[in-house]
Amino acid sequence: MAKKSQGMNAAKKLQSRRSKSNWMEKRYVTRTLGLKKKSDPLGGASQARGIVLEKIQLEAKQPNSAMRKCVRVQLTKNGKQVTAFAPGDGATKLIDEHDEVLIECIGGKMGRAKGDIPGVRWQVIKVNDQSLLALRKGQVEKARK
Repeated sequence: MAKKSQGMNAAKKLQSRRSKSNWMEKRYVTRTLGLKKKSDPLGGASQARGIVLEKIQLEAKQPNSAMRKCVRVQLTKNGKQVTAFAPGDGATKLIDEHDEVLIECIGGKMGRAKGDIPGVRWQVIKVNDQSLLALRKGQVEKARK
């Protein structure tokens, strides 16, 4: 490997050397080219609105054997379809088809799936502008749209 430049006029050479080696690092490339934002269905946003297409149950990864309650959501901003987890006991009973929901990231590492639900990266937080948590607790009634 070549030795680093030294001396009074070495700054330009050191800078170009550093910028070349930066492109060898995956995180630098992803951040600089904006690849996360391009591949993300939410388009870099933390939350997004969508319409519920269907309610589904996904099987949890080993060693668990539960059926996780999820919904297929079509985003209103770009028409992309994602699968969102409905957190809490009896949450799917409060969500119907054609309801408007607000989804957010579940918070898995590197923006990927969290826990034992394969491929699910989002969760439902609001249904028809009512908090899902408040609906589950019975603090508010479900709004008709």
